[in-house]
Amino acid sequence: MRVLAAPDKFRGSLSAAEVATAIADAAISCGSECVELPLADGGEGTLDAFGGANRWTEVFAPSGERVEAGWRLDADGRAVVEMARASGLALVGGAEGNDAESASTRGTGELIAAALREGAKRVLVGLGGSATTDGGSGAVAELEAFAPLDGSDGNPEVLVCCDVETVFSDAARIFGPQKGVRPDRIDQLTDRLRGIAAEYRRRFGVDVSRLPGGGAAGGLAGGLAALGARPVSGFDTIAAELGVRDVLRRVDLVITGEGKLDPGSFDGKVVGGVAREARRHDVEVLAVVGTASTEGAARIATRDLTAEFGSRRAWRETAGCVRRCVIDRLGQLTKE
Repeated sequence: MRVLAAPDKFRGSLSAAEVATAIADAAISCGSECVELPLADGGEGTLDAFGGANRWTEVFAPSGERVEAGWRLDADGRAVVEMARASGLALVGGAEGNDAESASTRGTGELIAAALREGAKRVLVGLGGSATTDGGSGAVAELEAFAPLDGSDGNPEVLVCCDVETVFSDAARIFGPQKGVRPDRIDQLTDRLRGIAAEYRRRFGVDVSRLPGGGAAGGLAGGLAALGARPVSGFDTIAAELGVRDVLRRVDLVITGEGKLDPGSFDGKVVGGVAREARRHDVEVLAVVGTASTEGAARIATRDLTAEFGSRRAWRETAGCVRRCVIDRLGQLTKE
């Protein structure tokens, strides 16, 4: 058997690369070949999917403190920036420690600017895990001098990888509560976003107010779009950059996975995207997941670690449980 290991992370347990390694170890132990291709959808883990950081820059965190943030620059001029490394909720201790009204995307702008100064021609920006609702104004202030960011006439191209369709003015209403915004402040932040959109329209001639996905990362996607950056499907873009379709032509089985499988997994996420591409190439696909809802498991062949091994083992021995499931499936295929 020729196997492709193409999982997302298991949040709080294993990175996508660690899951891919567990799948590959199991496949090789069964005499199969395996290509490891850990993936992401533009959220946290995007940088790791490309091999991790090989550059570090000191930037402003959401709260105004200085932090060292990793990013990546490859020899072909492609840079990868993960906004969570500079403007992420984890940097301020989660929603409880976040001042969502003052949290700034300035650090993300600094990371992108650092990449451009070091010669990046294309920058992929992952948007997951943000602490911010500033409409990208902090990043825009750092990047305005580099605009337009559309790749035209020798200008750099910035691709904003996201997996939501939320419009700019809805960013506070949809995402604010998970960032610590009090319910009584949602309307004020929404009004602020509308004002920022009007300012972008006046200054840059770009109307971000109805742009699908413009509200991602508290409006950072819209802010970057005002400078010419292009919001794109996170999974589709990352899969194309990493050559998923080329690998699919050479394998018999794809094994993907994530921490929690539910209907949302098929809406711009890794598992749904891998399943779609595998079916296009007539390749069997299996999802090995931490836990699965009934609705999610009905849409794809699934091994649910919690259901099979119990919650304790699924969390503490995740890699071993993944290996066991892969060995079982490859054994079944050998007998068929």
